[in-house]
Amino acid sequence: MKEKTKIGFVSLGCPKNQLDTEVMLHDLMEAGYEITGEDIDADIIIVNTCAFIESAKQESIDNILDVAWLKTNGKLKGIVVTGCLAERYRSEVMSEMPEVDALLGVGSVHDIVDAVKAVENGENYQSFKDKDTCPLGGERIVTTPEYTAYLKIAEGCDNRCTYCAIPNIRGKYRSRLPEDIVDEAKQLEKLGVRELVLVAQDTSRWGFDLSGKYELPALIREICAATNIPWIRLLYCYPDKITGELIAEIRDNPRVVKYIDLPIQHISENVLRRMNRHGGSVAVREAVAKLRESIPGIIIRTTAIVGFPGESEEDFGELCEYIRESRFDRFGAFTYSREEGTPAADFDDQLDEQTKQDRMDKIMSIQLEIVSEENEKKVGSEFDVICEGFDAVSEAYFGRSYADAPEIDGKIYFTSGHKIAEGQFVKVKITETLDYDLVGEVVSQS
Repeated sequence: MKEKTKIGFVSLGCPKNQLDTEVMLHDLMEAGYEITGEDIDADIIIVNTCAFIESAKQESIDNILDVAWLKTNGKLKGIVVTGCLAERYRSEVMSEMPEVDALLGVGSVHDIVDAVKAVENGENYQSFKDKDTCPLGGERIVTTPEYTAYLKIAEGCDNRCTYCAIPNIRGKYRSRLPEDIVDEAKQLEKLGVRELVLVAQDTSRWGFDLSGKYELPALIREICAATNIPWIRLLYCYPDKITGELIAEIRDNPRVVKYIDLPIQHISENVLRRMNRHGGSVAVREAVAKLRESIPGIIIRTTAIVGFPGESEEDFGELCEYIRESRFDRFGAFTYSREEGTPAADFDDQLDEQTKQDRMDKIMSIQLEIVSEENEKKVGSEFDVICEGFDAVSEAYFGRSYADAPEIDGKIYFTSGHKIAEGQFVKVKITETLDYDLVGEVVSQS
């Protein structure tokens, strides 16, 4: 009996990319391939890449080269590169990295079995199907812990921010049909999912291409009607699309966690205009103010880009002041990455790398002060926490409250007199702080 070909996976980038990896995993397992978690045991490795900014591209290239080492020093027979780097640099990848045997664009996720078969036969393979018409979604093998899962509700982006290559890589915005999304949510619930994280390039835009209206609130209600998943979390919402209906849904629906990811990117009108951020600073300020006024205890996570072309000291100072004033619960900064093929790459007032880094260091030091102060206020408070595991070093369990999204936010470490299972909800009283994390003890469990 012929031994099964073993397939290894390296999945890079955002949760949306991870979902594509999960679809490919399913298709390969259905075709009879064996999946291995050990690269050294793999016959063929798929590297699902990111190419959003320079650091992501470099990480993708480094991972491909690391895997290529196994072709000359191990049993590896082939490398398949998929995802954003493959889509964006389709000709360069094969010519500059001859170790790569097959290349799939973002519209060719479902061609992964054909690609692997070709590599098994010693052939090169490429597929770049139309990313604006390819099927959305698909059955997948969930790779997150069984209690939490991402659910992609749309693909592509129409916002056309001047710094961003995503529309060129991922294509135009396309909402998945509500019935497909709801069916997938029901399947995830059957697998034991207790936290459903809705993602897209722009989650708040969902439905606009189907009906001409922002219909995320209606989608949330459909998911809630069809499932009993207790936590539904929203990532990647845009300030100009925070409608009164969406605010009301977050406020009034007990199963929507009071948390929203709302990338502002800047607050200076000068910078936002050059970024082509719809609604400008008015949309940012109004969205943040309305969310805070309408939803007590809401956690707002945001990001900003520093060092954008033409960002003056005054522009950066305005951003720093807004961060101090708004006291965002979760905040991350990125230095501007000059991406070829984007309008901002051709702006003539680029800033030097040292200035960008200095500004990022300064704004993140401001945020650390804010988080430290806000965390101190939480000592003595109680939170519902979903347990994620046990840390042997600290001899404590760890998990997240509604205020923390998986993988990107902090943790709550806690002790308990009883055994706590992963995915179990417990009530934790906070006793101390630990940088971005909290420490506490269980006072009750469900």
